Amino acid sequence: MGRASGITTAQLANLNSYRTDFNFSELERLVLEYADGMTRTPVEVSDALFARLRENFTGAELVELTSGIAWENYRARFDHAFGIEAENFAEGAVCALPVR
Repeated sequence: MGRASGITTAQLANLNSYRTDFNFSELERLVLEYADGMTRTPVEVSDALFARLRENFTGAELVELTSGIAWENYRARFDHAFGIEAENFAEGAVCALPVR
């Protein structure tokens, strides 16, 4: 799905270094920072970050973006709780693991 939306293999491979990797635009970095903040436990989205988002997105776009990130967090946590793993539908798929 990501590749069909224009995400490159280089972006997938370098997702953990999106803050400094040249393959990401400033807007992509902003969205990924937001996703990072929403994925933390507890959620950490500063007023400054949200203000930067409001400079780039309409209210409706922010609702859509936020609900998409929240849904993926819900799905991932649900799947993890039930031990549901990937089905290997995409050969050569990249799974970026978080840096610990």
